[in-house]
Amino acid sequence: MAGSVNVNGDGSRIENLISARKSLKLSLEKSKSLGLALQKSGPRLEEISQRLPSLESAVRPIRADKDALVAVGGHINRAVGPAAAVLKVFDAVHGLEKSLLSEPRNDLPGYLSVLKRLEEALRFLGDNCGLAIQWLEDIVEYLEDNAVADERYLLTLKKSLKNLRELQNDEEKAQLDGGLLEAALNKLENEFRQLLTDNSVPLPMLSSPPLGDQACIAPSPLPVSVIHKLQALLGRLKANDRLEKCISIYVEVRSSNVRASLKALNLDYLEISVAEFNDVQSIEGYIAQWGKHLEFAVKHLFEAEYKLCNDVFEKMGLEVWMGCFSKIAAQAGILAFLQFGKTVTESKKDPIKLLKLLDIFASLNKLRLDFNRLFGGAACVEIQNLTRDLIKSVIDGAAEIFWELLVQVELQRQNPPPLDGSVPKLVSFITDYCNKLLGDDYKPILTQVLIIHRSWKRQSFQERLLVTEVLNIVKAVELNLETWIKAYDDPMLSNFFAMNNHWHLYKHLKGTKLGDLLGDSWLREHEQYKDYYSTIFLRDSWGKLPGHLSREGLILFSGGRATARDLVKKRLKKFNEVFDEMYTKQSGWVMPERDLREKTCQLIVQAVVPVYRSYMQNYGPLVEQDASSTKYAKYTIQKLEEMLLCLYRPKPVRHASLRGRQFSGKFGNGMPDLRRTASAVV
Repeated sequence: MAGSVNVNGDGSRIENLISARKSLKLSLEKSKSLGLALQKSGPRLEEISQRLPSLESAVRPIRADKDALVAVGGHINRAVGPAAAVLKVFDAVHGLEKSLLSEPRNDLPGYLSVLKRLEEALRFLGDNCGLAIQWLEDIVEYLEDNAVADERYLLTLKKSLKNLRELQNDEEKAQLDGGLLEAALNKLENEFRQLLTDNSVPLPMLSSPPLGDQACIAPSPLPVSVIHKLQALLGRLKANDRLEKCISIYVEVRSSNVRASLKALNLDYLEISVAEFNDVQSIEGYIAQWGKHLEFAVKHLFEAEYKLCNDVFEKMGLEVWMGCFSKIAAQAGILAFLQFGKTVTESKKDPIKLLKLLDIFASLNKLRLDFNRLFGGAACVEIQNLTRDLIKSVIDGAAEIFWELLVQVELQRQNPPPLDGSVPKLVSFITDYCNKLLGDDYKPILTQVLIIHRSWKRQSFQERLLVTEVLNIVKAVELNLETWIKAYDDPMLSNFFAMNNHWHLYKHLKGTKLGDLLGDSWLREHEQYKDYYSTIFLRDSWGKLPGHLSREGLILFSGGRATARDLVKKRLKKFNEVFDEMYTKQSGWVMPERDLREKTCQLIVQAVVPVYRSYMQNYGPLVEQDASSTKYAKYTIQKLEEMLLCLYRPKPVRHASLRGRQFSGKFGNGMPDLRRTASAVV
């Protein structure tokens, strides 16, 4: 029994093991199947995981607060409406691009109309872009606060809106039109310049007629149609803060055009400096041109520019167009004209300078009303200051030279008289100079200058002061002559000098303004002095010569022909010696006045030649047959007369160019040189 029980027990365990094995195998197969099933379901789970956020977003409004869901639609509509309008305007701006990148001159009114639409669009964008961004930011904030939108979606929106806000705040980058307006305005500026350039052509200066008769070389006024185009361009450019650039272009083109017109006048002399000339006399020709050129420039060129500035910039206001004109005038050359005048005032003091300063004052005074009208505005302050400085320097300089003339004439008294007995340059210069000062050309100007100068010092001026000063100068010249007459060691030369100068004063002052002031008695006195000194001169010089041809002893001489011949030889020899000595000495003397010279020579001939002719006719045969006859009958009657008629002629003078001549400006006594030739006073 026991054995069978064991067998049964072992069998039971085996069955259990087999059953467990099957169970394990079955479990293993199920696990394997489950693993395969899990492996297949992984991608689907991943797909589901990826779709869950969108599903969550889709169902979030369902989970959101009911009131928030109701209000969100209105918020979105209010934000999207302005944004859509902004986008629509952006599209319109891009639609204008083709028109605005074309050339304005093809259709300027149409171009300006399109540009105006662009400006309006940009103003709309400028006014509404910020508002649209703000509304979009508000709706994003609302969606975020009420959890009715996906966070990642909201994050993307917020980032985009932030970029838009930064662009709007950055003015340099915030070109809502992509730079289209800038390009269009540049084209308008170019068109403005081109219109001016094409219609600003200086006319050539004709060289044949005098400047006063010359037709205006100023550019012809711009056509009305061109002015209207310029005004239209200015309107749009000013609206876009481009007015200053337009003014700069206008000034550049028009001032260049005026300079081109002035170039025909050859104004290089305006650049001359004080160091480049020695005195006013060397540039007095330029000073005469200066007055004519300045008048021409002011009355024609600058007058035309003044009117044109008013026409073109009229709508911009008085300050704008006056400022524009002042820049044109300054750049075109008015400052150079004024500076040249100032340079003349800074030159060395000289009597000729007084006349030139009066010429400058006359030119400026003639243009006074034009200057006040053209350059009287606040914008022309630099021109006004230079003009005032020039006028003050001219008046001060002219008055100073005038009141010093008397002193300078008196200082010349210590100089020696001329060795040739002629008229000193001081005398000839002063007589002509004072006549000029009292003439119709200079007296009114000098009077006005002296009145102004004394008024600055709060002193009154009477016209008699001018006349009295000139008369004092003439009296000083007379005293100089009296001193110089006494300065000669040779009485004959002293009389010759006195005769020369008294006649010069009489001849050159008779019938003149100065002569009328001095009076007929003064003139007759000098004429009588001339006659007096002429008589003494002839008596004490050539009048003594015939006495050497005495007939005494020849008529009653009875000593024979040989003795008579010896006496004639002796007297002819003495005559020849005295004649040669006197002729040699006086051949270096000069009598500049032709009428006085011819009359004096005739008187000498009348005093000498008839006596010589008679003597030679009667006694010449006594010596003519002698072997040494030429020693005694040295001169024929014709030769003697010719020699006497050729006396006292001025020496030929080589006229040097004023530009090349160098004046010392002083004589040996260190005084200013007033003794210039009368011809130098032009």
